[in-house]
Amino acid sequence: MARIIYKKYQNTNRDNTGFGKWYARVKTIETLNTRKLANHISEHGSIYTPDVVYGVLEKFRSCLIEMLLESKRVKIEGLGTFYASMECKGAASEDKFNPNEYVKGMHMRFLPETAQEQNLSSREFLKKCSFINVTELVGDKEDSETPEEPENPGTGD
Repeated sequence: MARIIYKKYQNTNRDNTGFGKWYARVKTIETLNTRKLANHISEHGSIYTPDVVYGVLEKFRSCLIEMLLESKRVKIEGLGTFYASMECKGAASEDKFNPNEYVKGMHMRFLPETAQEQNLSSREFLKKCSFINVTELVGDKEDSETPEEPENPGTGD
């Protein structure tokens, strides 16, 4: 079973309904870049060398971005679907809406696979992992090499 390392924290935002309550967030222990991921994949009995895997991953990345910028979704069977979304300010009327003025941002989104055999929904993902409190691994010392995850009280994200 997968091991998710987490860190407990108390919500200190007085304006939040969860003020004073305790939550947890995933404690990231490493970020794999494309090269490290390619090496990892090639070590799993693959007939492909790390350089070949790296090339495929890089091509995937560039093509994914290209397809999203052409208003297409990209579904990776067994993983999920990537798609683009807009963040907009509201215009007073339809004829006043100009994307150059009202679109604040473009985002890449991901929707996990939910087909029964490869379900990656949050409930199924939760069933596949066990939890380890980071303080059980390192005591009360703070890991200075890993930046904290952004706070989102109540969701642990």
